[in-house]
Parts: sequence; structure tokens; C-alpha cells
Amino acid sequence: MKDSKNPKNLLILVIFVLWVFVRILPAQVTEQDYKRADRFANDLNDLVYHGDFVPHWIENTPRFWYRNQLKGGKEFIVVDADKILKRPAFDHQKLAASLSSATTKSYTAITLPFDDINFDLKANAVSFVADGFEWTCDLSTYACKRGVRSALLSSPPGPRASRERRSEEVKSPDGQWFAFTRDFNVRLRSVKTGEEFELTRDGSEAHYYGPAVVWSPDSQRLATYFIDRGRETTVYLIESAPQDQFRPIMTSRPYTLPGDVLSRRRACVLSIKNQPAIKVKEDVAENGFVDMNYPRTDIEWSGDSRFIFFPFQGRGEQLARIYRVNADTGAAGIVLEETAGTFIDRYNLFVRQINDGREIIWSSERDGWRHLYRYDTDKASLVNQVTKGSWVVRGIDYADDKNQQLFFTGSGREDGEDPYFIHYYRIQYDGTNLTSLTPEVGSHTAFFSQDHRYYVDIYSRVDAPPVSVLRRTSDARIVMELEKADISDLLKTGWKMPEPFVAKARDGKTDIYGVIYRPSNFDPSKSFPIIENIYAGPHGSFVPKTFRAARADQAMAELGFIVVQMDGMGTANRSRTFHDIAWKNIADAGFPDRILWIKAAAKKYPYMDIQRVGIFGHSAGGQNSLAALLFHPEFYKVAVSSCGCHDNRLDKAIWNEQWMGLLGPHYAEQSNVTNAHKLKGKLMLIVGEMDTNVPPQSTLKVVDALIKAGKDFDLLVVPGMGHSPGGAYGERRRRDFFVKNLLGQNPPDWNTLDAAIGMSVR
Repeated sequence: MKDSKNPKNLLILVIFVLWVFVRILPAQVTEQDYKRADRFANDLNDLVYHGDFVPHWIENTPRFWYRNQLKGGKEFIVVDADKILKRPAFDHQKLAASLSSATTKSYTAITLPFDDINFDLKANAVSFVADGFEWTCDLSTYACKRGVRSALLSSPPGPRASRERRSEEVKSPDGQWFAFTRDFNVRLRSVKTGEEFELTRDGSEAHYYGPAVVWSPDSQRLATYFIDRGRETTVYLIESAPQDQFRPIMTSRPYTLPGDVLSRRRACVLSIKNQPAIKVKEDVAENGFVDMNYPRTDIEWSGDSRFIFFPFQGRGEQLARIYRVNADTGAAGIVLEETAGTFIDRYNLFVRQINDGREIIWSSERDGWRHLYRYDTDKASLVNQVTKGSWVVRGIDYADDKNQQLFFTGSGREDGEDPYFIHYYRIQYDGTNLTSLTPEVGSHTAFFSQDHRYYVDIYSRVDAPPVSVLRRTSDARIVMELEKADISDLLKTGWKMPEPFVAKARDGKTDIYGVIYRPSNFDPSKSFPIIENIYAGPHGSFVPKTFRAARADQAMAELGFIVVQMDGMGTANRSRTFHDIAWKNIADAGFPDRILWIKAAAKKYPYMDIQRVGIFGHSAGGQNSLAALLFHPEFYKVAVSSCGCHDNRLDKAIWNEQWMGLLGPHYAEQSNVTNAHKLKGKLMLIVGEMDTNVPPQSTLKVVDALIKAGKDFDLLVVPGMGHSPGGAYGERRRRDFFVKNLLGQNPPDWNTLDAAIGMSVR
């Protein structure tokens, strides 16, 4: 006791208390911190030189061009793969001088006012859009000639006509006709004379053709659907502050919900000789429903124009088929059929005709992983499984009938890598000779030449800048190194590399992959609240896997947070078992895995304050972020939710029935509306009054339930805004909410600042 009164000991105690206080209490967040956050969200990509780009192969040549980012500007490069030659696409200085003279504006070799070019090989000229006009420059003389005003800069069109009235015109392969739908029927227009002809006359508002038409390869026939309209729910929207008039405007549109009577469709074939339509019998596809929230014509012709193929999935998403229809008779048969005890994922279902339609490649998760299977369309039987193993196919890129080879993307096959990294592969149709075309560790994007002899391979990771190489397809050998990103200027800003992080899932076995973002002024001796960016839509996986300097998560971290993102169970692109967690269980959202992941990260990094965890998300992520406070309030304390589909009964029929199955009591049990009375913690809701994706009623139903339960919350309704997190204003309000409720600070008083954010949010 005597020692405690010792002045020296008291001084030590005071210093310790002050140290703890300083460690816990971060510096006051200022307007400058917000401006730095804006820079980290938008401006840093210009500090990555020789980085990611898009190669453009020139016609049917072994040459391509790309735009290369330089310090202070850009250059255009042309590569000849055959000659292994890389050079400037033109004399940049001469073109800049010529264009400056023609426009009376000043351009330099690296500040040319365009990003895209087109080569005219015969004329030895390059064309582009600059100064509001189309230009052509002769590469022999560098004389630049101004053409017509660019259509790219013309005024945007007015409101689009309804889908029943007209579709886009589709030109026939022989170039003689345009085909389109108008007033519920199919019409032809002669390319030569402009004269129009009716191919059908029996379409009406209740029974119509569309939504688009598909030409046969021989240009003699068209395929489309004949749709019997269901009983769709109507959604009404009120634009309270339209830009072109003072009074509000009310609009409405059909919007199918789970349980609605959906439209039915029948494939049909039309002859350009104006013969009667050949319609598939109604009993062929008794479950051939179509959700008009996603109108599309997914019919394909066989290469010999003898057959059409079309898919359908039964209501409830547990049955899928491919039909083949004889274009002469309308006779139809089932080529293949797939059933599942949970769901068949239409969003990751790949189909590709091979050998002129005599065979089809089809993806399936029947063995527990998404793989490719080969079917004989004449015999309607399986020929062989093409790919197999504990990994997934991510897409079909190209089918080479001549060499009987399939090019595709996959992930999870390479040992020791993040299982979401995308790689490219080649395999024989019979499943032999699987070859990796992109061996380096990282996530790859490949751009093949038209003849598939070469490809540009660009690969990176969130913690490794892009590398670009040219490869030869025959052996995947590197022909030429193209670019290697330079991030030296980026690092000078204090930018911190995101950290990939892995922790175990709820089963104690499965790895969950995510990423951690720290502020540029990060001090490990301080304590940081944690904010999770969530999107748990079962149709995909969402944690970034490639390099990017500017990200919204990094911007949020700049205000004094550790921001995290991970893909929990229930999302796609892993095993079937991993994915099935979402079946009739959207409210799960992988939270048991997410919470364990964050706890594991905080255990490794004690500066992550596990007692101060916030979460935000948009759309399906908006549903998830509110659900965090309703179902896991012991862990999540603050949430911002924008445009959430808070009740799956109020959102798009097919998307929700895909994961939740047919309408049943589990919809209400998992609803944020039904469970709104459970709210604990701090909540902010953001919604756009003109949201056509997730109608505003979904958020306002939550608002109504919260008010009835006497709950406190913040609400931001943005006039005129569609399906958006809130634009610049909404982003600032989201930051303010976390600064106040996680950092415990008052954000800047924007009403007294000249620099208050007032950007358009539409």
C-alpha cells in the first residue's frame, strides 16, 4: 500500500492509463480523412503503370493492339505474334501534332484524347473518336480527317418501349433480312429495299412472340418463343423529383414474385417464306415457365439448320432438361435430363453444342463438383464425363470440333492455391489430355486470337500486381513477355497491400477465404473496429481475386477501420456440399463461417477489436447486413443496408425460388420483415425510390415493422435513385454512420463545410 503512494509509481500508473487511452481512442476523423478515402476509392488506379489491359486482336491476323498505362498518360502498342514483334501502334508524336493542328487543341504523345482505336489494314489508317467526332488518320502521311459527329456522344434514348412492342433487329447470316418483333408478332425487313413483311399475325398482349428471334445458319428460318402471359404482380414506383417536370411521376411494370403464375413459353420455328409457324406441342415442356423479370431467348440452332435446342427448368429448380426440335416437323425429344434433391444452379449452368449439334456439352454437379458431361443428341445418351476431380469448371470458352478439343476455365484444381483463382485448360472431348494453359499462381484472364493459335494471358492476385504474357496455344509456352505492372508510385502514397486470409468454417475442416484491408496510416499499436463488406448471394463468389489499386473497402479503411470480406458457405464455386447450405436457407448467409473467420483474424491480429464489429451490404448484401443484427446481435453491433431484398416473397420469382424452392412457411421464417422486432444494435437503411431491381416496398416493409416494434433506426430514401448503394451522398452517410457508431466520434459537420458532398447519385 505504501508503494502505491510512491510518486514514481503514480507517475508510471498515469503514463500507463494515458497509453491505454491513446491506444483505444483514435485520432479525430476529419474532412481530410474523407478526402483521402475518396482518393483511395477512385484515383489510385492511374498510379499503376503497365498494368491490366484488354488486348484487341486485329481482324483475322496474328496481331493485336492494347492501350498501355504510363506515368502521366498512355501509349498504344501493336504486337505481331508470328513475328514475335512488339512496337508502338503508330508514331504517337506525329499523330498528336496532326490532331492538335486539326482541332486547335494541344495534345502530346502520351495524352492523346482517345482510348480505343480501329485499324484499317488496307488503307494503312487508324480511326478513333476525339473532340466529339470520328477521325481517320493516314499512317503514311499522318494527315487526320474529321468525320461525322460521334454517335457515342449523342443524347441517350428516351424510355425504352415495352418488350411486347418491339425487339432489337437481328440481321440474317446472309445479310438479306432484319428480323424483329413488333406489336407481339414477328416481322421481316428487307436490307435492300426496306420493305417489311409479317411472319405472324396471331400475337396479342396475352399470347405473344419473343422476346427475341434467332436466325438459322442457312438464313431460311427463325426460332423464337410463343409466350402465354401469366398473372404477374404489378410494381408501382413514384419518382418524387423528376428532372424534367415539377410534378411527381408514377410508373408501373410487371414484376413476378415467388408463387405468382408465371408465363409459359413454347418454342416455335418460322419460315421466311411466310409459312405457318411450327410450334412445339404444349405437353412437351409442361414446366416451361419463364420469369419475365429475366426475358431472354435461349434457343440455339444446330450447325446444319435441321434442329433447334432449348432448355427449361421446372418450377422449384430441381428439374432441368435440354430439348431438341425438328425444325421441319416440330417433333421434340429430350436430349438430357438432370434432377437434384436441392437445386440446379441455372446461374452456373453451361451448355455448348459440338460437332454441329450432334453432341452437347453439359455441366452438372451430380458427382459433388461442377463438371462437364458429353451427350449424344441423336441417342439422347451420355457419351462420357469430360472433366472430373475435387474442383469446379467456371465456364466454357471455346469448342474446337476439328481437333475435338474443349477450352474452358476452372478453379480449385491447382494444389496450394486459393481455390477461387481462375485458370484456363484444354481437354479432348473424350476427357483425355487435360492441359493447363495458365500455370502461374494467380487468377488469370486469357484473350485468344480468332484462330486460337495464340492468347494473351494476364494474371494477378490482390497482393500481386498484374503480369501480361503472350502464349502459344499448342504448348502453352510463353512467346513474349508483354508488361509487368509498376506500382512504385502507388506505394509512395502509403497504400497498403490487402492481405488474403484463410480460416476454418463451421465444420472445422473447410477453408474459408477472404481478404483484410488496413488504412494507409495503420499503426498496429492502436485498436481498430472491424467492418465486414457482405454479399452472400448463392449465385456466385465475391471476394476479389485480382489486383486493383482503388477499392471501396480500402477507402472505408482509411477512416480508421479494418475492413474484411470473405465467402462463407452457401456461396458458389466450391463443392456441392458447400453450396447446398443455401438451400431454403438464405438467412444463413454463411454467418457461422464469417464469425469464425473474423474471430480467427482477430486472434492473430489483436489490434482488430472483436467487440466493435460492423457490417454493410447492398441488394442481397443489404438483406444479409440487416440479418446480421437480427440473427447475430451478439457479434455484429452496427449495420448499413442498401436496397436489400429483405423478404424473399417480395423479390424476383426465379432468383428466389432458385435458392428457396417453392413458396412455403420458411420464406416468412427467414424474412427480415418478420424478424424486424428482434433488432439490436445500430441500423441504417438506404433505398432508392426508383429501384426497379428490388422494389422499394421491400425496405419500407422493414421500416413499417420496425416502427410497429418501437425500434430506433436511420432511414435514407434517395429521390430518383435506382438500385444503388446511394451514390456519393449515400457513401458519405454510410461512412458517417460507422464513424459515429463504431469509432464513437462525431463526423465532420457537413452543413458548415464548403466542400460538402452534393454529387449526383443517379
